[in-house]
Amino acid sequence: MKNARLPLVAAEPVSAYDAKTHLPRLIERAARGERFVITRHGKPVAQLIPFEEGDDAAVAEALERVDAIRARLARQGVTLTAALAAGETPRALAHAGHRY
Repeated sequence: MKNARLPLVAAEPVSAYDAKTHLPRLIERAARGERFVITRHGKPVAQLIPFEEGDDAAVAEALERVDAIRARLARQGVTLTAALAAGETPRALAHAGHRY
């Protein structure tokens, strides 16, 4: 399975105002492989990066591995409820670390 991390590539900072003003030009440059960090008041708030096609085979392989692990744990009697901390819900676990 491929490494899902993006390569370390320097991204050019662009203010939100300049990004809005020059968006078509930035999109063209991103399509050619350039990366940009959009800033607001000097702080990074977003990225504009080249689009990469998904690797359907890698996603399918990962899902198959998850299914195999779940089946193995089920045969051993391990349930999600038993693995959760006291008072923790599956929904809270699924959304842990998300910012809304």
